[in-house]
Amino acid sequence: MTVLIWFAALALLVQFASIAFVLSVKLRHRKRDMAVMPRPPVTLIRPICGLENNLERCLASSFRLDWPSYDILFCVAREDDPAAALARRLMAEHADIPARLLVGEDLFSANPKLNNVVKGWRSARHDWIVMTDSNVLMPPDNIARMMGRWDDQTGLVCSPPAGTEPENFGAFLESAWLDSFQARWQLFADAVGFGFAQGKSMLFNRQLITQLGGFERLGDEVAEDAAATLLIRNGGLKVRLVHEPFPQPLGSRNMLAVWKRQLRWARLRRASFPLYFLPEIFTGAALPGAAMVALAATGIVSPIAPIAYLAAWYGGEVLLARAYGWPAGWRILPAMVTRDLLLPGLFVAAWFGSGFEWRGNAMTVADNDNGRTARLRKAVVKTRDKARALVAARSH
Repeated sequence: MTVLIWFAALALLVQFASIAFVLSVKLRHRKRDMAVMPRPPVTLIRPICGLENNLERCLASSFRLDWPSYDILFCVAREDDPAAALARRLMAEHADIPARLLVGEDLFSANPKLNNVVKGWRSARHDWIVMTDSNVLMPPDNIARMMGRWDDQTGLVCSPPAGTEPENFGAFLESAWLDSFQARWQLFADAVGFGFAQGKSMLFNRQLITQLGGFERLGDEVAEDAAATLLIRNGGLKVRLVHEPFPQPLGSRNMLAVWKRQLRWARLRRASFPLYFLPEIFTGAALPGAAMVALAATGIVSPIAPIAYLAAWYGGEVLLARAYGWPAGWRILPAMVTRDLLLPGLFVAAWFGSGFEWRGNAMTVADNDNGRTARLRKAVVKTRDKARALVAARSH
């Protein structure tokens, strides 16, 4: 029973410490002056695929950025995609902002998103490139906040999504997962110098990525953000996060769709970063809460101790959500509890399965191994060709 006491106490301490640390970083950078930083021209790439919640509003935000010089490339795989017609209408309505729609895909990776946006990367006019998913609502200072995090040790700046404007319980559940849970731990990792990329919004320097092997290296993993993280770290640089994540308006969400999305992300994290994925089972309230219930059932602690414990646990999360302007009303509490009850099952499902679906595409994390095998074959061929060229040169 002593082990349960120490486990519950340590879990609550880690919960409070991570929240306090992230809050301190936010307060410390609230008055950061962006006016002195360089403002180079930027190309914004936005992949689109089908109609989704708040799509028009999110895409329209691309034309309202407070940045002196930028252009927009909308990338779609098929001409008949209904999102293509929407992009064309928005471009016509905002003719003062240079924008193009690029159609087609280059099947160079297992990732449909990369196959769609690679044409945008190759067509970009500028060396600074922002790649932002279609369901992100870009605030006017979006580029400024990303550029403000770049320094001489940076190789990539990104933003996790902040789930906002939920309209039903499924959306509140997704908000509870995205905001005070995932975004909090990502911001914490960034604050201690160990940031992970998030594919929702990413700022690249094309010359740097070229030096590291080129944009196609993002296809080394099934998830482009995992590949980007490995690429930047292997280059001796840091992945930085914006201090306040950009919003993703959720609208209405289906519970099963939320589960499938979280399972996809969990399986990808497990495949790309297994050692970092292992502690995730301990990050929710389910296990320490169960420990407190067991202690109360055996009379070691008061019967009201588990209630007080969970009130403190979720009170810290609600405080964090309020500070960042994330959903924090009474409906977020049952969503947080549901999330934590689902976490152990999600953890197990992530380890004992590999398949998932992304926008109608059946995929598997085993594609990571296929990608690594392909890279090894390319390296062998490259070495062999160099050896043959050397032998041929010597023979002459």
